[in-house]
Amino acid sequence: MEPLYQTKMNCICCETIFTTSRVRPSFKKAMSMDSDFCGFYRSDANPDYYVVRVCPTCGFATTENGIQRLTERQKKDYHAQIGSRWTMCDYGGERDAAGAMKVYKLALLSAQSIGEKQRVIAGILHHIAWLYRYESNQQEEQRFMRFALQAYIKVYEEEGSELNNAKLMYLIGELNRRTGELTEAVKWFSRIVGDKRIMDAAMIRKSREQWQLIREQLNNGQPVSSGDSDRAGDSPVQTTA
Repeated sequence: MEPLYQTKMNCICCETIFTTSRVRPSFKKAMSMDSDFCGFYRSDANPDYYVVRVCPTCGFATTENGIQRLTERQKKDYHAQIGSRWTMCDYGGERDAAGAMKVYKLALLSAQSIGEKQRVIAGILHHIAWLYRYESNQQEEQRFMRFALQAYIKVYEEEGSELNNAKLMYLIGELNRRTGELTEAVKWFSRIVGDKRIMDAAMIRKSREQWQLIREQLNNGQPVSSGDSDRAGDSPVQTTA
């Protein structure tokens, strides 16, 4: 059985019907998973490569978590910023690492052009960081983890306190840890462990584990960053053109 199958999509921007590839569920089991949920797969058909759907006609790119319907204003904004420069291209077939990177960055630009929810943008940025991790490009992985971290914090500020989302808080803590912001990471992990309203046993356990890992890092002499992740003049908009 082939790992990929085709599914039909209806573009929410130009209403074109197109096909895109997905990975069969039986091929989605990860061999291992990093502490920020980045999976590593035995099959060459990495499911992360096929999360983004791209309309070949207008170039609008989105994920299944993205907005389901565009207003006329959003369509115009997308066309003005991205669509007017689009040359027809079909990304519906098999994708390699380079192809996956292209469609994720197109999804980021599409999301930014229409004012997509921060939660969706944060997920796209985090996935781009994973793609760089697969390539062992640590510099770009760090950049996009920082972008993702900033976006996740905005999500928490806008809706996290209402949702009491332990996984969101955990990701903020873990991305702080991975970008060297150990003091901030401890703050977020301790919130999860100490908040009696949080009932997510898995996130509480993982927060304790990462908190212990930070102690080991500090005992081994790793310096604690003073917190420079929000650097002026550096934004995901500039890096995706």
